[in-house]
Amino acid sequence: MTFNPDAEIRSGNTGRAGSRMPGGQGIAIGGGGGCLLLVVIVLYTLLGGNPLTLLEGSTGSGGSTSQGPLKACEDGADANARDDCLVQATIESADSLWSTLAPEAGIDFAEPQALLFEDSVQTGCGGATSAVGPFYCPADTTIYLDTDFFGSLQAQYGADGGQLAKMYVVAHEYGHHVQNLDGTMERIDRSGTGPQSDGVRLELQADCYAGVWAHHASPTTDEAGVTMLEPLTEADIDSALSAASAVGDDHIQAEVSGGEVQPESWTHGSSEQRRGWFLTGYEQGTVASCDTFSAAEV
Repeated sequence: MTFNPDAEIRSGNTGRAGSRMPGGQGIAIGGGGGCLLLVVIVLYTLLGGNPLTLLEGSTGSGGSTSQGPLKACEDGADANARDDCLVQATIESADSLWSTLAPEAGIDFAEPQALLFEDSVQTGCGGATSAVGPFYCPADTTIYLDTDFFGSLQAQYGADGGQLAKMYVVAHEYGHHVQNLDGTMERIDRSGTGPQSDGVRLELQADCYAGVWAHHASPTTDEAGVTMLEPLTEADIDSALSAASAVGDDHIQAEVSGGEVQPESWTHGSSEQRRGWFLTGYEQGTVASCDTFSAAEV
């Protein structure tokens, strides 16, 4: 899937961190707004990392790192050539879609911010390093991403490296923003783990919302009404599914980390679950189809 080279992708909501987090601080557990970073720490542990390296020196929620606009990210051609511009363009496409879908579903819509960073960053949920991967912080309604993750997604986790695989990552985090807007993050119990836990259902719903975005992505338009994306192909969907499979808990535990599959510790869902819910959103294209919390089993 590629962007229309003539589409306008400039944004006031997406930028790059202007300074790195001082003192090497890590994530502050318990940051405001029901921060998802605790779940990210669990995932980092599944990958074989030492969570203490992420938590060391963290004492408070802190504030966002200063933001500057992305340079040379002006049109779809830039998004097709550069990963930072691809992130910005995907956010702009998602803004276009969810500004319509969210109100139709009874959700008061507001656009998120997105911040690209290298190595580490200070957020409304505390300090974080690139080791945690992309994440959404509800305390400052911001998506944080180090674009080096896209290389790891292919080289370490086994995704195919296609454009829609990268866009899926961004659309998933945007899905968490929608969950924050409708209050889902505050309502659920994220203390448990396992294939049917609320935490897994939260992640699978975000996968489904990514699928909803993919369903509607081609007709999304820029402010001038220019279509932003070329129509999806079967190869595009396969690419997104490769990314969903790559970040499944069972795949990470066995193929990536070389350990045993332990379903009781899952925080994001299996590869099969993640593929399945992305496809549900993609095939049905509705917010209602993504109600993972009413499903008897996910």
